[in-house]
Amino acid sequence: KEFYDARYYSPAANAVSKEAAVAGRRVPFGTDLLFACENVPDFVLGVEVCEDLWVPAPPSTFQALAGATVLANLSASNEAIGKAGYRRQLIGCQSGRCLAAYVYAAAGVGESTTDIVFGGHNVIAENGAVLAEAPRFRRGGHLTVADLDLDHLRHDRVQTNTFNDSRRTLTKSFLKVAFTLDAAPRTPELLRYVDAAPFVPKDAATLGERCDEIFHTQVAGLAKRLTVANTKTVAIGVSGGLDSTLALLVACKTFDALGRPRDGIRALTMPGFGTTDRTLANARTLMAALGVSVREADIRAMCLEQMRALGHAPFGLPLAGETHETLGEKLRHLPPDRRSDLVFENVQARVRTSLLMNTGFVVGTGDLSELALGWCTYNADHMSMYNPNVSIPKTLVKFLVAWVADNESDGATRRTLHDIVDTEISPELLPVAADGAAGQATEATVGPYELVDFFLYHLLRWGADPAKVLFLARHAKFSREYPPAEVKDWLVVFLRRFFANQFKRSCLPDGPKVGSVSLSPRGDWRMPSDAAARAWLEAAEG
Repeated sequence: KEFYDARYYSPAANAVSKEAAVAGRRVPFGTDLLFACENVPDFVLGVEVCEDLWVPAPPSTFQALAGATVLANLSASNEAIGKAGYRRQLIGCQSGRCLAAYVYAAAGVGESTTDIVFGGHNVIAENGAVLAEAPRFRRGGHLTVADLDLDHLRHDRVQTNTFNDSRRTLTKSFLKVAFTLDAAPRTPELLRYVDAAPFVPKDAATLGERCDEIFHTQVAGLAKRLTVANTKTVAIGVSGGLDSTLALLVACKTFDALGRPRDGIRALTMPGFGTTDRTLANARTLMAALGVSVREADIRAMCLEQMRALGHAPFGLPLAGETHETLGEKLRHLPPDRRSDLVFENVQARVRTSLLMNTGFVVGTGDLSELALGWCTYNADHMSMYNPNVSIPKTLVKFLVAWVADNESDGATRRTLHDIVDTEISPELLPVAADGAAGQATEATVGPYELVDFFLYHLLRWGADPAKVLFLARHAKFSREYPPAEVKDWLVVFLRRFFANQFKRSCLPDGPKVGSVSLSPRGDWRMPSDAAARAWLEAAEG
């Protein structure tokens, strides 16, 4: 009720000319103008004014459909109780609907306060997220600054079919006015916050909400599959590691939700040549504390027989006269330079899967990061009847297990879950070392999982090229400082493994999508198994 624009201005529909005289020149005039930057790719500016944002069909909607990636609003919105929050919500939502950046600058405290007060509310949002916001009621001039990622916006517009379909409703034509920007050196190089753990919210409350939502999404997916399959029991391998722990917790919660006794969960722990005392003890304690049906099968003798049948001498050691105990003891003392035998690893992984498959409906355990790297044995831990972990990255798996420990567990279960979270990640397929430690560390082979998931997020979620990923990594605060050369080396490892292992992802079992990144060959990720990595590797190594 405080606005009387019509006293001074006429609606655009009443305009009598498509041009105006400004500074001795004739320039375009109207509400059908977009401003396209010739030397900044994807920068097209659309402008609306004040209450345009508040109406059912804001002009910026049509500007975005016509190609605008950055929307600006010069506003004289006054302050009133609760208005700033609603205004912020409008700005964020409009940027999300338009898959655009929205730059909002409102009149400040220098304006007349006869009946209303202006607070200078400045907000910069991008694709639904507020990047920067100025404190209101600040006296004196100030700037609100943020970096906009136009690559992100282009990527989402290309992928979002509904956005492109909406272009068909655009009946208004726009005139694009070209301009150029002078590039200037910047200090600092980047103002935008780069999250080193993009899958894990920093705010504790948000992280708790996210974990609760993901965990119950997993439960809902598995419950539906068990109901449809009409199976009363499931089989799951429990190693004492993170992934199998999370899958077991999901299975327990699912059986609770379905009103079924937990002894229908047939949990198998299958110690082999690489199983440590710590993980085996945690597996035993966890299964007992959760009240599932516990089974333990030492697979070493079975693996030994399979290697004999194959005529395979593990690590060059002859098998004549060996038992699994004597072989295990010899393997513990192998020097580090001899600890490499892929057949030895695969036999153990596939024996375990054979036992699980013969037990019943198998609940899978592998996570998103392992699938991206191909860090799973084909037709072994790679396969199951349903995998609730399939779209959860490793960095988030750790927080999910910790969240279940703190919010859904107590006593022995809680203590065991926290010890599992603190255990070094290993497939435990190579022989245990002489001191009882795991014979292999996953991150020493595939790279630190915080880097793996950083690469995964930016390459798959945003379609970033390797050079941009490396640039962003320089500005992220990881748990430790990685020299640029080390980050580049691990990115090359990631790319090589990602391209080489698509054949494993092409035949994944079903599982629920819980976030913005999925490698399901039936949904988000369609990639030929023989795609060439050359261009990506050259970009990363160059």
